[in-house]
Amino acid sequence: MNKSVETIFSNKKILIIGDVMIDAYIWGNVDRISPEAPVPIVSVEQRENRLGGAANVALNIKALGSTAILATVIGEDEKGKQLESLIAAQNMPTHGLMKSSERITTTKFRIIGNNAQMLRVDEETDSILSPGLKEKFLLHLLNLLSNEKFDAIVFEDYDKGVIDQDVVSTVLKKSDELGIPVSVDPKKRNFFAYDGVSLFKPNLKELANALNEELPEEIDALAELANAFRKKMNYKYLLLTLGERGMLLLYEKDNAEQFYHIPSRVRNVSDVSGAGDTVISVATLALAAKIDCIEMTELSNLAAGIVCEYVGVVPVPSERFFKEAAELNNNA
Repeated sequence: MNKSVETIFSNKKILIIGDVMIDAYIWGNVDRISPEAPVPIVSVEQRENRLGGAANVALNIKALGSTAILATVIGEDEKGKQLESLIAAQNMPTHGLMKSSERITTTKFRIIGNNAQMLRVDEETDSILSPGLKEKFLLHLLNLLSNEKFDAIVFEDYDKGVIDQDVVSTVLKKSDELGIPVSVDPKKRNFFAYDGVSLFKPNLKELANALNEELPEEIDALAELANAFRKKMNYKYLLLTLGERGMLLLYEKDNAEQFYHIPSRVRNVSDVSGAGDTVISVATLALAAKIDCIEMTELSNLAAGIVCEYVGVVPVPSERFFKEAAELNNNA
């Protein structure tokens, strides 16, 4: 690859469809146990709201030099206003957001004591959109796709109800008409809804649960099983994340089934929260840029390793990522 990763990742426009949320943090110190119950007492020092879920994918896309449009449904509530303000504060577009009094805005409260997550409390609606609201959302999505030129589409599913089979089939039909590649970060409810997409990125546990079987640990056997699933679902690429064991890419080249396993990069892991968001972001930009699938996997693995060094859900630090990506390219 002659151009730098920074150059080829810049100035793309990505549509992100899925569940957004606020990641609310309470940071503090722990130096004693409660006399009321055997639990630590966190003395609060700082509170912070961050963009989470599909919005963290948008943050990653923006951090890497491209434009992210979030298409989702949030509540007509105080948290919805906060979320919209957080998006605007990042100089990201907000016209993809739909508000509804039928929903509440998903918020995940994380309590961090001595730089370790101690408790999470979720406030959310996870039912699917009502028929009337879904019809409005489908029209909203079709208007976005018809009026703006997107380089790729991401389905970022957290099983909170924004995505269902109707949403998926409507978008896939339109994306086929427009020739836009589609990537998917799936969850359980809609796992089998995405026939024929360009990139499908489950983790090992999600694939095992969906197939309802124990997956082999040996990479060759795992690749054979995963590739059979890729062919059945007609994905161009299946990118399976394996946690500390890295990533496994399944694809076809010259009419032959291929796989590529890349071990995780050894790092000082602080927190794996949000690493999957970073992987789908980098992989989608690679799809939009039409770069080689092996390089797509290596860059995704690199980015995931970097964000795991930071506490909490954060986008990949672009300067560090592009620097290490250049070194990766020079050593290739």
